[in-house]
Amino acid sequence: MREIAAGLATIAALLAGCGPSPISTGTATPSVARTTTTHAASPSPTSAAPTGSLGSLESAYESVIAEVLPSIVQINTKTGLGSGIVFDRNGHIVTNAHVIGEANQLNVTAATGGPARQARLVKSFPAGDLAVIKVDKPDGLKPARFGDSSKLRVGQIVLAMGNPLGLSGSVTNGIVSALGRTVTEPQNPGSPGATIAGAIQTSAAINPGNSGGALVDLSGQVIGIPTLAATDPQLGGGAAPGIGFAIPSNTATDIAGQIVQKGKVTNTHRAALGIRGSTVIGTDGQPVGVGVASVEPESGAAKSGIRAGDVIISINGKSTPTMAALSETITALKPGDRVQVEVIQPDGNQVTYTVTLGRLPGD
Repeated sequence: MREIAAGLATIAALLAGCGPSPISTGTATPSVARTTTTHAASPSPTSAAPTGSLGSLESAYESVIAEVLPSIVQINTKTGLGSGIVFDRNGHIVTNAHVIGEANQLNVTAATGGPARQARLVKSFPAGDLAVIKVDKPDGLKPARFGDSSKLRVGQIVLAMGNPLGLSGSVTNGIVSALGRTVTEPQNPGSPGATIAGAIQTSAAINPGNSGGALVDLSGQVIGIPTLAATDPQLGGGAAPGIGFAIPSNTATDIAGQIVQKGKVTNTHRAALGIRGSTVIGTDGQPVGVGVASVEPESGAAKSGIRAGDVIISINGKSTPTMAALSETITALKPGDRVQVEVIQPDGNQVTYTVTLGRLPGD
């Protein structure tokens, strides 16, 4: 289980909130009471309406939910389900790439109900775990309002809206717990193992099926896309309550906008070292670095002298024992940055290269 490097040394990021939720019943499906109405033997007492600040906060919740929930959809594939946000009036919907996976048959249902609609994939951007799909008959779908995630404040109240465990149109509440996290998803079937920079940490509950939905502020603006929930390895991989992560809305709208306008991602705004590699395990069973399998021609790594067979052990003095650690380090940097890359060559020599980082390709 990978650990989250951004100050969460004992918490491993898991796609608990992102991975497609199974459609079939079983351990992943919650036990809920039947939804048919029965008549009580005697009338229930009427609750008094809340007053003062509590009443104002409750009214704000109700208003935001009424405004935003019609913009949330449930996305069904053959292997599971997730959530999405209506992006525009032309039927474009933004979601997580891992929600779509390799599916070529998609059905979309509004979180507030209505008929299922067929949808098709426009483009997926696995490196950022984002994707855009499109329904051909968007009548009745309401585009969401996206806010400026750069203006978020720690402590701000937020609501997470989506379809956890298939419970369509569910809402949870919490706060912005932290900003600027860098987290890496584990590589599982249907998960691209993306590294997300600048992630929003939230205490709002995120469960399987919430992925691709909306993290919303009290003005009714989408400020993030719930993507990850955390598990605690000390609890055997059990849920770590109150620790979830969302892709900032500014990132989501930038990538989705490029896909809608150009059919692909032309500018990722993300740095790239220019190597393909994998984690190297030492004789003691512990990861020791990233083995370079290949170097992209004309990349910063190639121009600096890094070659296949080298093992990268640090960048700018920061240890990179795993591919996830290397990705998190690079993701926090910018194209054009000059970095010091320490490697162990096949003959055992330890060398430090100065590398000018390139730009991560969109496709």
